[in-house]
Amino acid sequence: MTDQSDAYHKISITPAAEPKGCPFHETFTPFDPNYLQNPYEQLERLSADTPIFYARRLGYLVVTGMENVTEILKNHDIFSSGNVQDPVFPICEAAQAILATDDYNPQAVMSNCQQPDHTRIRTFTREGFSSRRMKVLEPYIRLTTEKLIEQMIEKGKPADIVSCLAHPMPGQVIFRFIGFPEEDDAKLIHWTSNRLIFTWGKPSDKQQVEIASNMLNYWRYCCEFVTRRLTDPADDLTSELLSAHKENPEQLSYREIQSIIYGLSFAGHEIVSNFISLALMNLLPDRQHWQNLIQSPTSIPKTLEEVLRYDGPQTSWRRVATQDTTFQDIRIPKGTRLFLSLGAANHDGRLFDQPSELNPERENANRHISFGHGIHFCLGARLARLEGQIALEILTDRLPSLSLIKNQQLTFSPNMTFRGPRKLMVEWN
Repeated sequence: MTDQSDAYHKISITPAAEPKGCPFHETFTPFDPNYLQNPYEQLERLSADTPIFYARRLGYLVVTGMENVTEILKNHDIFSSGNVQDPVFPICEAAQAILATDDYNPQAVMSNCQQPDHTRIRTFTREGFSSRRMKVLEPYIRLTTEKLIEQMIEKGKPADIVSCLAHPMPGQVIFRFIGFPEEDDAKLIHWTSNRLIFTWGKPSDKQQVEIASNMLNYWRYCCEFVTRRLTDPADDLTSELLSAHKENPEQLSYREIQSIIYGLSFAGHEIVSNFISLALMNLLPDRQHWQNLIQSPTSIPKTLEEVLRYDGPQTSWRRVATQDTTFQDIRIPKGTRLFLSLGAANHDGRLFDQPSELNPERENANRHISFGHGIHFCLGARLARLEGQIALEILTDRLPSLSLIKNQQLTFSPNMTFRGPRKLMVEWN
């Protein structure tokens, strides 16, 4: 079921087409250890020399520069998002066999769904992210954040703030948003972890099999949960979608609801975890930045916009050409895969003065595209911002002396799109 035209993950990888009339780069890859550690130095240099080039080792046309990237993101008919959830590299036969089971059939419904279905489905999911829903969730986000910080303090310092706060809090929040019961959190977090490596990384065969098994277990759980909500509705997103399905069965199908629930767990968890981790990783080393947040909590939202621009949790996104076309005098044949560098766009010196500097006072920081651009702009952006804001508000109030352990070696998940430290050791007085 994984290679149907509407499949959420299409496992078979078609041969890449090569563009004509652009520079070729023989060695660039986002899996390079130096790039994973800090992609921005390479991106700024490449953007200045060759803003668009074909990376032979990667098999993608790399596009940098804010104007170039946003132009392609807006042109969704020619540059399709249909490949964004597909594995970058071939999947081993054992993992393929797991995902080929008859009942594993999630379909493209959000980031990789095409028009006209995208707008139709987005209408229903957008209503789930209403102001009312944010107000309902906010007390839970605060309570969960306070509880996790208190548990971290009780365990004592030093502490890994990723595993203590940044990873579990968004997971619990998105599960309550969907409606999953709290007692299932442990297995849900286990099933949904490492999916970014499966789709955007280079996992070993052993990892592929383990992750594929977890994906199948989680899909089956989502299907069972949606079935339960049919007869036991509550104040959650799943129930809202089922209500919309009953009223408009031809506009929102039952399988689409199952697939929305399946996809939201990743989008609302791993990315927000990285967002919070990166905010702390970048703000804590400069005590003045941290002190300003302590003295002026109202500056936290603006500061977070600069973090999103300076070092956001999503550094790239993908597209594939649906037809032969030309862009910036480059001949792009149908099937060409594109690597859109959001990180390079957010460091475009033509838009952002001194882009390699973290400046919480930057007036145009909100012009970043860390949540995407165009019709696929992230639905959960408001929720992610709220979670980041609450995390910093409570940390600066509860642990004003919070600091990073000096000289720790930070490591990042080896994937081409999402960025965040695996561990971030902190201490406090």
